[in-house]
This record gives sequence, structure tokens and C-alpha cells, in this order.
Amino acid sequence: MGVLSRMSTIFKAKMNALLDRAENPQETLEYSYQKQLELLQKVKRNLAEVVASKKRLELQAIRLKDNLIKLEGQAKQALELGREDLARAALERKVSLQQQLEGLEEQIQGLEQEQAKLTEAEARLQAKVEAFRTKKEIIKAQYSAAEAQVKIGEAVSGLSEELADVGLAIQRAEEKTEKMRSRAAAIDELINSGVLEDALGPKDPLEAELKKAAAAGQVEAELERLKKEAGAK
Repeated sequence: MGVLSRMSTIFKAKMNALLDRAENPQETLEYSYQKQLELLQKVKRNLAEVVASKKRLELQAIRLKDNLIKLEGQAKQALELGREDLARAALERKVSLQQQLEGLEEQIQGLEQEQAKLTEAEARLQAKVEAFRTKKEIIKAQYSAAEAQVKIGEAVSGLSEELADVGLAIQRAEEKTEKMRSRAAAIDELINSGVLEDALGPKDPLEAELKKAAAAGQVEAELERLKKEAGAK
């Protein structure tokens, strides 16, 4: 059971990490804002429906009041004509309409209370939506600024790494060049000391001696020429 619990914890942690990387705070804020706007629109529609229903009942109440006045007049007229039966019928009709009017007025009063509640709820929700919109824009601006700073930091970090790589490459090239110079100097020294033979020089000892003798003869000839020129002067 302990192993399963640890596996579940690890899985949830990894999922949360994936969701955290995939989640865009700006999109989340916009989604929440849209949901609040939808709720506000729903409250507005409900309020509009309540107001419309109340208006319809008020119109019905006005018509009933007109009929009550009319029946009152008909009852008086019937009595003047000595028709008490017609007067009684008119009054019975009047009482029935009066009861209907009282029912309508109760409904109208209930709708007025509902309208007041919805109006208050709309005002509160409107204020919350406006506050959330302001906060949303601030957070989005802060997130954008932080995101830009991160990108700049990453770019500078990458540039520093590239410059470090370039510096290291230059250092390695300088070290190799210095080693090559030291090697060339050592080889020249060995050649001059005779430890190593010059690859461009004569490799045959006899030929080397002949060239050496020829060089000596040339030197003697040059020396004799200089002596003659000096004696002539």
C-alpha cells in the first residue's frame, strides 16, 4: 500500500509539473474574465426578464382597474333604472375582478423585490468584474515583463556561454601555437648542432666533402682577388 501511495504521489507531482509548464497565466486570466462576463450577462438577462414580467402584470392591473371603474358605473346606472338584479351582477363581477387585481398586485410586489435583489447582485458583480479586469491587466503586464526579463537573461546567459567557448578556443589555439613554435626552435637547434641532419642538405658524405672543398677553394680564390686589388692600389 505504501508503494502504491508513493507512486500515486510521484505521478501527481509529475502531472502538476507538466500542467504548470503548459499553463499560460494570461490565457487562464482571460478565461476567468470571460466566465465572469458570461455570469454578469446571465444576471442582466434574468433582470430584464423580471422587469418585462412585472411590466406585463402592471398593464393587466391597469386594465382590471379600468374594468372596476366601468363596473362601478354600470352598477349605479342599473340602480337608477330600477334594475337591482343587473346592479348585483355588475358588483359580483367587480368583486371577482378586485380579487384578481389583488393577486396581480401581490405578484407585482414579489417581482419588484426580485428586481431589487437582481439589481443589487448585478451592481456587486459588475464591480467585481471591473476590479478583476483591472487586476488581470496588471498581472498580465507583470507576467509579460517577467517573461521578457527571463528571455533577456537566457539570451545573455547563452551569449556568455558562447563567449566563454570562444575564449577557450582562442586559449587552446594560442597554446598549440606556442607548442609548435617551441618544437620548431628545438628542431632548428638540433639541426644546427648536428644532432639532426638537415633534410634539405646533402645526405651523401662524399658529396658533402666535395662541396666543402669547393667552398674552401672559392674562398681562397676570393681572398687572392682581394689581395691583388689591394696591391694594385
